[in-house]
Amino acid sequence: MPIFTEDEAKALMKKVIALSKANEIEVNLTGSDGGNIRYARNAVSTSGAVSQQNLVVQSSFGKKVGVTTINEFDDASLLKAVRRSEELAMLAPENPEFVGNLGFQKYMDSVTYFQSTADISPKTRADAVAESLAIAKQNNLTAAGFMENSAGFSSMMNSTGVFAYNTYTNVNFNVTLRTSDSKGSGYASKGYNDIAKLDVGAITRTAAQKAAGSENAKAIEPGKYTVILEPQAGIVLLESMFFAMDARSADEGRSFLSKADGKTKLGEKMVDERVTIYSDPQNAELPTAGWSQDGRAQEKILWIDKGVMSNLYYSRYWALQKKAKAVPSPDAFIMEGGTSSLEDLIKGTEKGILVTRLWYIREVDPQTLLYTGLTRDGTFYIENGQIKFPIKNFRFNESAIIMLNNLDALGKPERTVSGESGIQALIPPMKIRDFTFTSLSDAV
Repeated sequence: MPIFTEDEAKALMKKVIALSKANEIEVNLTGSDGGNIRYARNAVSTSGAVSQQNLVVQSSFGKKVGVTTINEFDDASLLKAVRRSEELAMLAPENPEFVGNLGFQKYMDSVTYFQSTADISPKTRADAVAESLAIAKQNNLTAAGFMENSAGFSSMMNSTGVFAYNTYTNVNFNVTLRTSDSKGSGYASKGYNDIAKLDVGAITRTAAQKAAGSENAKAIEPGKYTVILEPQAGIVLLESMFFAMDARSADEGRSFLSKADGKTKLGEKMVDERVTIYSDPQNAELPTAGWSQDGRAQEKILWIDKGVMSNLYYSRYWALQKKAKAVPSPDAFIMEGGTSSLEDLIKGTEKGILVTRLWYIREVDPQTLLYTGLTRDGTFYIENGQIKFPIKNFRFNESAIIMLNNLDALGKPERTVSGESGIQALIPPMKIRDFTFTSLSDAV
C-alpha cells in the first residue's frame, strides 16, 4: 500500500471529523510497508512482507469514550466507524481520568525518513543475509539471524485544532553465531533509520569473533566484579530506570523515585555526576517523531543532568492534578559518554569481565530497580588489559541506580536497540565496579 502524503492524510481525517456528532473526536491514521528475512542453521527459513493501514476513531461525549479501528477507507466504512465509536461512547461508563482533546500544537521537524531505506527490496535483504552466511561458513560457524525494514507514516487530527504528520524508516539486523559443537556463541545487533549506516558484514564478523573466542569457557566463582557492559547489554538495565521515571508512580509511592514522606526524589543527585541522559527528536544519530502518540509535542528534555534527577514524564491527567507540565515519555533516549572505544576500556582494566549481552530480564524490586537475568553470547575474563579467556555465563542481580553509582568509565556512545522492549537508544559502553553475579549458568 502507498504511504499517504501529508495532504492525503489531512484530507481523509478531515472527512472523518466532518461526519462526527460527538462533543469531541480524534482520528489517528497510520500505515507502513516493510519486509523481513529470517535465517537459521545457515539457511533462510522465512521471508515476507507486511503492508498495512489503519484508521482509529475516538469519539467523546463528556467523559464517555468509544473507539473503533478500520482499514477500509471508502465513504460507507468511514461513516460506519464514526457512528460505531459514538454508539460505544454512549454505552461506556464515564472515565474519571478522561482529559479532553488537545488544542493546536507546534511540532519540531525531525529527519526520520530516508528514501534509501524505503527502497529496500527482497533482493537487498537476501544479499545482506548471503553476506552474513558467507562469513559464518568461512569461520565454520552456524548462523541464525533476522533482518527487517519498514517505511511508514503516522498522523493525527482532532476536532479542536491538532494536526500531526510524520514519515519514518527503520532497518534492524541481528545475528547469533554458534560454533559447530554449540559450546561457543556470539551475538551482535544494530538498527538505523538509514540503511547506509548498516554494515551487515561488520556486525556478523563481530559476532563470529565472539563465538570463536567463547569456546571452552571456564567457570569462575560468582561474586562482585568489575564489568564492561557493551551497549546492547547496558540498555536492558538503563531502560528499566528510564521506563520507571513516571511522575504518578513516584508521587504515589510506587517507584524508585518515591520518598517515605510522600515526596519524590526529583531534583536530587541519585547517580554518578558523569551520567547525563536526555531525549531529543532532532538528534542526527537517533531522530524520532516530533509528537507523542496522544498528540503532545516532543522536545529536547534533560532527564538526568550530571547525576541529578531533573525531569519526570506526566500523563495529561496527572499533570492537571499536580499543576505540572504534561511531559510525554519520549520514543528513545541518549546517554552522554566519553571518547574511549570498547577496546580502550578493556585495555584500561586490570581485572574484570566483558559482557556482550544480558537477557531473560525479570523485575525483583521496582522500588530499588533491582533486576535479575543472565549473561549470554560471549562473556570474557579480562586481566592486565587483555581478554584472557571465555567464562561460563552468570545470573546477575543488579539495580541500574546502584550500577550508575559504581561507574568507573564511559566509552563513546553507540546506537543500539533493546532486545527486551525494542526501544532505541544511544548509549556508551560502561565500566562498572562491584557488579553482582549470584550464580553460574550452563546456558551458552
